[in-house]
Amino acid sequence: MSTKKPAPPPKSELAGTDTADRANTNAKLQSLERFRSDATGQALRTNQGVKIADNQNTLKVGARGPSLLEDFIMREKITHFDHERIPERIVHARGTGAHGYFQSYADHSALTKAGFLTDPQKKTPVFVRFSTVQGPRGSGDTVRDVRGFAVKFFTDEGNFDLVGNNMPVFFIQDAIKFPDFVHAVKPEPHNEIPTGGSAHDTFWDFVSLQPESAHMVIWAMSDRAIPKSLRTMQGFGVHSFRLINAEGRSSFVKFHWRPAAGTCSLVWDEAQKLAGKDTDYHRRDLWEAIECGDYPEWEFGVQIIAEEDEHTFDFDILDPTKLIPEELVPITPLGKMVLNRNPDNFFAETEQVAFCPGHIVPGIDFSNDPLLQGRLFSYTDTQISRLGGPNFHELPINRPVAPFHNGQRDAMHRTTIDKGRASYEPNSIDGGWPKETPAAARDGGFESYPERIDAHKIRQRSESFSDHFSQARLFFRSMSKHEQEHIIAAYSFELGKVEREFIRARQVNEILANIDLELARRVAHNLGLPAPTQGTQVERKTKPERSPALSQVNLLSGDIKTRKVAILAANGVDGAAISALKKALEAAGAHAKLLGPTSAPVTTADGKVLAVDGSMEGLPSVAFDAVFVPGGAKSVQALSTDGVALHYLLEAYKHLKAIALAGEAKQLLQVLHLEADAGLIVGADAKALKAFFAAIAQHRVWAREAKAKGIPA
Repeated sequence: MSTKKPAPPPKSELAGTDTADRANTNAKLQSLERFRSDATGQALRTNQGVKIADNQNTLKVGARGPSLLEDFIMREKITHFDHERIPERIVHARGTGAHGYFQSYADHSALTKAGFLTDPQKKTPVFVRFSTVQGPRGSGDTVRDVRGFAVKFFTDEGNFDLVGNNMPVFFIQDAIKFPDFVHAVKPEPHNEIPTGGSAHDTFWDFVSLQPESAHMVIWAMSDRAIPKSLRTMQGFGVHSFRLINAEGRSSFVKFHWRPAAGTCSLVWDEAQKLAGKDTDYHRRDLWEAIECGDYPEWEFGVQIIAEEDEHTFDFDILDPTKLIPEELVPITPLGKMVLNRNPDNFFAETEQVAFCPGHIVPGIDFSNDPLLQGRLFSYTDTQISRLGGPNFHELPINRPVAPFHNGQRDAMHRTTIDKGRASYEPNSIDGGWPKETPAAARDGGFESYPERIDAHKIRQRSESFSDHFSQARLFFRSMSKHEQEHIIAAYSFELGKVEREFIRARQVNEILANIDLELARRVAHNLGLPAPTQGTQVERKTKPERSPALSQVNLLSGDIKTRKVAILAANGVDGAAISALKKALEAAGAHAKLLGPTSAPVTTADGKVLAVDGSMEGLPSVAFDAVFVPGGAKSVQALSTDGVALHYLLEAYKHLKAIALAGEAKQLLQVLHLEADAGLIVGADAKALKAFFAAIAQHRVWAREAKAKGIPA
């Protein structure tokens, strides 16, 4: 097992690139760009290239007469419109995406022969799609749900799709149960409710009967299921994969993505309000970050398990409901991914992108994880249904930058025009081309790892997959106090929506009691159920007992880059305080928006007119990380009698956000009946700003949480 962590190259090296590298990257991007179209300056034409003189009126017999069937322009337009929608994904339907690149930190050829991981000068284009699992395309971004984290690498050797989630485990161990899980978590079949959530009977009926789901469910009940933004999510490959080097040596690996912005989440009340105030909150945040140059960045790493260490753990590394604690196997960083360009067309790119776990390149291979093995079939099968046939790889967003030649022709939506006579192999008509590339050759062809297997064909679950509660217990006990309270509240909320009491009781007594008795007792109390006195299984002792790497408290970035601060102002505001704050935020890589009572400009105390970015009603506190109220007697007086402004501050306080009150704004403490704390700062001098920024960097003022629950919002 490897514990060595190669040092990442300096930021300056990653930011810059030599001429040859730029040319290589640009050539790859241009191979994708040739499919893009900009109709600026172009005549309006039909799909057959005929110029259109009148696009306003159907061809009719007289001005008030019947329309004519011969109007081929109208028929083409309406026919295309009638067929514009394709089936949405069964799961992960609600998503958004972005383009970017991946760059390796070093030559990792000792680990793998995959080219994109062996050349630190190479920038490999990527497209990433983030998504929720349960809801349809029109559902909200901030619902409690697992998030998909899928990356398509356009490598020189072909496309590699790393199709993962923002949680490192899954609900089931075997792919044959996947339809059952999805049917259970989807809206109830009799009324198609709820949209986007798991707080209903069929989901909890299923998971309370499937103890293997216990670990994933507790992740879903944690703050991980309501991420602050897509930019602050970790990503995981979930399954164990293999990396294989040029000598044929194999290592098992778990894939990890770690955001440079840190990992943090919304609070539940905030998530619910955002679902109503801005359904598109996550996709808007990602889009705006890229547009303003705050390019989201993740470090790509692996946990490496030597072939001979496969069976050294007290769990099975092939079990997709288990993670490998970082205390046992540290993450080895391999490179970084930067998202720096938004799609030009949502449908053509984000909706038509087709990810398949079976898309791998030489140097990467699968493990015998039974859930992964089922996904290798399922994803390709569903893309054929969604995208109208087996040629989905020819869509521009899916087309590899590496050339592809084979005997596969015809079928729906074929765009390549093959000129050769032979559509079979071997052949002599076309000189034998295209030909196989021996695996041993330079830039050799793909060769599966020659794993030796000697066993009977049986339908049976491995005994090594039988421990369902140890890692759920590890997760809960690794959480900070406030994270544990949030998990208790989430179970209580979700199970409180379950109509059948026997399902609630089964989840408490047969699942939660085997994870942690105090967790079970607290949830039982909140549901009005008898508290269990013991679990149904003997607690297994495993190592480690706690894993600090699982708590988001330990995963913050330590800075306030890309954070957003709302400045509340009215006429008579202290303009100097606004300027000073904006300057300090800009230096720290953060952003400010000036908000007024309306969208009209405000006038400062010295008579200057300031344009505002919006109104307090239009840009609510849930859209910001912190709030600043500058001084100015008239401005503060106006805000102190404005119900919207007062609610703004109380809501920010309730959601545990940093608040700074400068100058006369200190008076608002009395109006709101609040007391200054580590995140409620009074003053605007350098010392106060430093404390304000430190509170923002901590993401939330957790010490305030118990008190804030009594604040109306």
